[in-house]
Amino acid sequence: MKVKDQRGDFWVFGYGSLMWRPGFPHAERHAARLYGYHRSLCLFSHEYRGTPECPGLVLGLDHGGSCVGVGFRVEAADRAATMAYLTWREGTSVYRETHVTLELVDGRNVTALAFVVNRAHAHYAGRLPLPELLGHAEKARGNKGSCREYVVSTHRHLVSLGVHDAHLAWLAERLGEPSEPFPSQHNTARDLETAIH
Repeated sequence: MKVKDQRGDFWVFGYGSLMWRPGFPHAERHAARLYGYHRSLCLFSHEYRGTPECPGLVLGLDHGGSCVGVGFRVEAADRAATMAYLTWREGTSVYRETHVTLELVDGRNVTALAFVVNRAHAHYAGRLPLPELLGHAEKARGNKGSCREYVVSTHRHLVSLGVHDAHLAWLAERLGEPSEPFPSQHNTARDLETAIH
């Protein structure tokens, strides 16, 4: 039997792999838009997808614009275990735990936990030009595989959920991925709700 946590339920925002592989129990899962931040290949990877000599790139949630992702409602009884898991998975100094406001597809606005890039970190790459992003994606390889695999796989998963990311689509096409790898019936954030339940 779960023990009630008096702090109540809470929400988590996923914009990358958390969208399709959250790894924690949740009571609700909805498409959501976050204003004020965007999904970006803005972090150098010196281990997982590259090396110090040939850095790869991984996603961060950076300031400006907006981002379509997934909001997860976690019940109070699962708070401690979920927070411990997220701290293990995302809680490095590269990210900052930040509370943000999500607009869910059903019209609700909820406060959620999001992992925002730490711009002061040495691995913060900023907004690199597309040709430079492509150069890293083509060459870098780390202990979890190549940067190319990371970019293409992320693009495939986003498309399968009905999420369009222009930068990832541009990169994936130039990395040899068909422009429509997984045609989706769900082309808007509102339609995405049915795709991810």
